[in-house]
Amino acid sequence: MVEENKPTMMTYIKEEQEVLSNILKNYPDNCPVIKGNNWLILATESSINAAYSAKYYIEKILDVYLTIEEPFKFHYYEKLKEETDNVIGISQSGESTSTIDALKAIKKLKLELTMYGLTSKRESELAQVVNEVIEIENGIERVGYVTKGFTATIFKLMLSGLKTAKNKGLISEQEEAKELSSFEKAINKISDIIEKTENFYEKWAEKLGQAERFTSLCTGALIGTAMEMQTKFSEMIRIPSQGMDIEVFMHGPYFEVNSKHQHFYIDSNSPMNQRLFNLRDYEKRYVGQVYTISLNKSQNDSELGLELEIDEYKAGLFIIIPFQILAHHIAEARGNHLSQRIYTDFGLAMKSKTKPGDYA
Repeated sequence: MVEENKPTMMTYIKEEQEVLSNILKNYPDNCPVIKGNNWLILATESSINAAYSAKYYIEKILDVYLTIEEPFKFHYYEKLKEETDNVIGISQSGESTSTIDALKAIKKLKLELTMYGLTSKRESELAQVVNEVIEIENGIERVGYVTKGFTATIFKLMLSGLKTAKNKGLISEQEEAKELSSFEKAINKISDIIEKTENFYEKWAEKLGQAERFTSLCTGALIGTAMEMQTKFSEMIRIPSQGMDIEVFMHGPYFEVNSKHQHFYIDSNSPMNQRLFNLRDYEKRYVGQVYTISLNKSQNDSELGLELEIDEYKAGLFIIIPFQILAHHIAEARGNHLSQRIYTDFGLAMKSKTKPGDYA
């Protein structure tokens, strides 16, 4: 039983609209102008998924090259490219040891690099390592399964890219205003997204509860969303779950499907959508159920249409919210009491965190 007034994951999901609205309200003063044309981002799990969710928007509007790496592997196996001119370390807690250690190692190699730290804690160890702290502005999040921190991370990256593009003269003041207006309109519909997802879950709750494996499939710019779906479903529902680009799925993983599997197809109005739909129409003959989560109006009962007037480059900021809600509801329905923390000593035992998590 959840203690009265104890926050749950749904508490924070319902705060996402306010959090993103406040970030937008504080723009442009809350975002830096990022130096250089070759960015290296170091992040793990939800933070790396957030980076991928922002990557293609930033590259499109700013005309930069953005490389995203897992910090432990980068530290021990990769080489720092000579053309890299800034590094952004992302850790919501500011306590991810692999990110902190990789940043320290890079600083020794190339002292002149500008290092940014994107974190919700200005006093964290990560913040002490970097030249400039970018605060995520997500407030307190103490349930362990990040939601508002995930979308806030995406948004701060996107807005930092937008501000930098304006500063460099790559977009006009009118174009910047148009982007901001587009974000604002979509953010104001988050409460509708939540309501639509609740109704969708009620309709499909029994079927969703029967799945033995979940897969989400996307095209290009939505890879961060598919990856975060995998993270959230694995963390919370605790059955095999995967998220990937359709091209990856079509080169091997399609062999494993069976009637106990259920698929989510992410429709972001991509130019490659017909390929996504062709795969969906083929796979629905072999898996237990296919669903579509789209930016458009629902065409049938198995489609969750969000009705958002945004392009695929902004879509990752919003399409993840239904997956957050579904992960929570399916997990609770399966008897996974998410308010009861498990493996609380894992971060310290594996030395992946500098201190124990602060959980409610």
